[in-house]
Amino acid sequence: MTHRENSIPVLEIFGPTVQGEGLVIGQKTMFVRTAGCDYSCSWCDSSFTWDGSAKNEIKQLSAQTIYDELNSLGGTTFEHVTISGGNPALIKNIGYLVDLLHDKGIRVGLETQGSRWQDWMADIDDLTVSPKPPSSGMITDWDRLDGVIKNLNNSPNEICIKVVIFDEDDLQYAIKVHKRYPHMRLVLQVGNSDVTTVDRESLVFALLEKYEWLINQVMVSTELKQVKVLPQLHTLLWGNKRGV
Repeated sequence: MTHRENSIPVLEIFGPTVQGEGLVIGQKTMFVRTAGCDYSCSWCDSSFTWDGSAKNEIKQLSAQTIYDELNSLGGTTFEHVTISGGNPALIKNIGYLVDLLHDKGIRVGLETQGSRWQDWMADIDDLTVSPKPPSSGMITDWDRLDGVIKNLNNSPNEICIKVVIFDEDDLQYAIKVHKRYPHMRLVLQVGNSDVTTVDRESLVFALLEKYEWLINQVMVSTELKQVKVLPQLHTLLWGNKRGV
């Protein structure tokens, strides 16, 4: 098989750092960020993965080349790699990378909105399915999401559904998701409304205020009981900085 046939479009590889989202929040990890997304969320904090602004930064890399770069950056300091995007579930060849990382004894995490299924997703150790709420401007394809969740039923791996919350409509969407998939662990996470500011202090203040609002809403909810309510950890730590 040639390099091109098993290549993966990569925008950046960085770490070690900590995972800022989902059930694995705080997990020490390396990151591989892929290019391309089938969504264009209004508040996306990684729009450079799909809006063309970073098209000159995309490199077509083999799984082995990606692994070599991870080693070059992280050496012997890591045993967890997060594959992010964009939407990595668009890329069939990521299966090669997952297999290679597992062969090296490395646990793999990934987040996707649940709009596509790839067979290698069943092998992801820490999988977050994150359907997008009304504030994103995207429309959920419930049939596709149903199919992804069905394929993950009875999986022994760590799997959760995460919904980013900006307002009351998003919260009602999360309740709908929770009712549709009551057997799945649910994470609610505060959304970042300002993905361009460099004023970290004001951003942190706004995010903590919104986090308190979300906690207060969930605490009085009779429909959201088995749920984790999380901040966006990496934004609190580093603001909107890339590559951390």
